[in-house]
Amino acid sequence: MISEIKYKKQICEIGKRIYDKGFVAANDGNISIRLCEDEFLITPTGVSKGFMTPEMIVKVNAAGEVLEGDYRPTSEMKMHMLVYQERPDIQAIVHVHPPYATAFAIAGIPLDQAIMPESVVYLGTIPVAAYGTPSTEEVPNAVKKYVYDHQGVLLENHGALTWGRDLEHAYFLMESMEFTSKINWIAKQLNGDRELSKKHVQTLVDMKTKMGIKGNSPIGVDTEPGVHAMKRIPPMEKNLSKQDLQTIVENVTKNILDELKKHL
Repeated sequence: MISEIKYKKQICEIGKRIYDKGFVAANDGNISIRLCEDEFLITPTGVSKGFMTPEMIVKVNAAGEVLEGDYRPTSEMKMHMLVYQERPDIQAIVHVHPPYATAFAIAGIPLDQAIMPESVVYLGTIPVAAYGTPSTEEVPNAVKKYVYDHQGVLLENHGALTWGRDLEHAYFLMESMEFTSKINWIAKQLNGDRELSKKHVQTLVDMKTKMGIKGNSPIGVDTEPGVHAMKRIPPMEKNLSKQDLQTIVENVTKNILDELKKHL
């Protein structure tokens, strides 16, 4: 079993990575790890993520009470605890402000286009959680509706949040989210954000299943470029649910109406 000091060192290492990559500025962002059912390690408030040391990391319980540490835990701890409470399988969380992903969050645009095979298989679709005042219950309440079927969210006018089976997994999901956001933005400037067809996306999902990669999987919903509504489904489930079909119908109808309006 990994010792607490090694977990603290890992948090500091990931903190330095996100700082060096420009995912945060000044004292932005926060990171946490679940130790057991009611004990967590979390980053302190008011400290740059690029310059943390193990003794700065705070141990708290699920109620947010400090168990060990001389620093105050991040003011956004409620958001972390909500994810841990709702998802017992989650072991680590990363919240930062990567520029491209945050730009999508500010614009209120979800990352739900099936553009790159890698993001389809590894990242899936990333929704936008409605704006909430930082450090209040508004943020966890906004995140709650997405925590079961996704691996992260964009926080409207705020930043991004990912959760994973361990800290490195949560960090790589964030890195993938930012890279996908950047590619998405560049493609939009070229008017070339063409999506993979439903058939191609389903093939990727099937490959993921055969490879034994666990976690929810995204599916594309239409073969026509510009018509999309990706949705995450439980592992091994390959058939469209009634909700999936409803989403398809709604999106296809919207696109048809949009096209008709152009010719009126």
